[in-house]
Amino acid sequence: MESRNWIGGEWIEPVGEKVVVKNPSHTEIEVGTITLSDDSLVLQAGEAARRASRGWAKLTGSARGEFLYKMADLLQIHSEEVAQLASQEMGKPITEMKLEVMRGVHLLRYYAGEGVRTHGQLIPSTQIDVVQYSKRVPLGVVGIITPWNFPVAIPIWKIAPALICGNTVVWKPAEYASLTAVRLTEIFAQVGLPEGVFNLVIGKGSVIGNQMIEKMDVDAISFTGSSMVGSHIAATCAKRHIKYQTEMGGKNAAIVLHDADIEKTVPMILSGAFRSAGQKCTATSRVIVEKGIMNSFIDALRQGISSVKLSYALDPKAYLGPVASKEQYQTVNSYVELARREAEVVVEGANTIQKPGYYIPPLVVKGVGNDHKLVQEEIFGPVVTLLPAHDFEEAIQLCNQTVYGLSASIFTKDVNHALRFLDEAEAGMVRVNQETAGVEYQSPFGGMKLSSSHTREQGVAALDFYTQWKTCAISYSV
Repeated sequence: MESRNWIGGEWIEPVGEKVVVKNPSHTEIEVGTITLSDDSLVLQAGEAARRASRGWAKLTGSARGEFLYKMADLLQIHSEEVAQLASQEMGKPITEMKLEVMRGVHLLRYYAGEGVRTHGQLIPSTQIDVVQYSKRVPLGVVGIITPWNFPVAIPIWKIAPALICGNTVVWKPAEYASLTAVRLTEIFAQVGLPEGVFNLVIGKGSVIGNQMIEKMDVDAISFTGSSMVGSHIAATCAKRHIKYQTEMGGKNAAIVLHDADIEKTVPMILSGAFRSAGQKCTATSRVIVEKGIMNSFIDALRQGISSVKLSYALDPKAYLGPVASKEQYQTVNSYVELARREAEVVVEGANTIQKPGYYIPPLVVKGVGNDHKLVQEEIFGPVVTLLPAHDFEEAIQLCNQTVYGLSASIFTKDVNHALRFLDEAEAGMVRVNQETAGVEYQSPFGGMKLSSSHTREQGVAALDFYTQWKTCAISYSV
């Protein structure tokens, strides 16, 4: 498969550098080739989106919703094919990838329904014979920049609300998810969206992404990725007076108190930490355990990890697959080596795979302080650090000692501790007796501190970013 751009309702072949995409599960296998676009194409896409924006905004919400319903139906028809491609391109186990594609289907249908739901308010006026109301109106053109770790769900949970709100879209996917992005676009193009409503440009973030935020004619940017890039986007958009949304890093903690049901807790800790090879911004990276149960918890953790299967992405029994790329492999391995040098290895999974690939077995360590890199920096891989706590008070303090604030969970039978945790944990998503990952699509997604900017994704909350309020008043006594 080869990449191409979708601009103004036409496929446009770029003429830039070609990059061969290797299967991270078996690096001797080529999945396809992507051709990197130059920055002129993103400007062309922005112009196409601007030309289409007025006509798209004039359609009724119901009419826009019908397009999204058709997109959902077609994606479901091609779900197996899309899941297979995405698993081969970025290494997520096929079982997880199939669920992610279906999440994309559900997101499209969810936001299609928003086209006929209430989106304004009747406001009492202090004047006689005046009707006053407010309504949501589109922003115009939205630039969407997405990562590789959720190559289907994250783009759709941005694109779907942007479209239903009446905006046109220019989408720049991550390089390591570009083939999946092209296939999604091929599917969506079949529904007959008006020319320029939805556009795709493939290329490097340092080229296409920067041109999008610095020069493209755009009214808003929605970004998911690293904190460093997100901060740059926020600063650049602020200077241009462009609305921005940044979903960035996480260093998510799970607290395990002495009264937790360990038999039920350990599987959720393992799932939160090691599904998708830990490549989730909501992955469990720190586990804070009351000292009195630390030894028994570690014993249960060792037993649990013994059944965690590291395998190639298309193996339906794979618990976790490879990390997504050579660069990701090198980055995560640098933390693995650091852990082996400076921490105590509690348990490490086995790698028995003979195929060449970017495999990193699960690793759990302890014995480092709260200011250590393993505790404070986002690893984005299957590495977990255990931290001891005397009691709930110290546990919640350790949980909050991070620059991030995306997701956190607690495992306990004590309702008082559970409710205090929900109030006191400094994270945008807090959960009791559940893993840190896995927020449902109808719920607001986002964090505090350096994890997110000022708005939320998913659910009805997403509409706040993709619209602006207009207040209207009519005097009928004239």
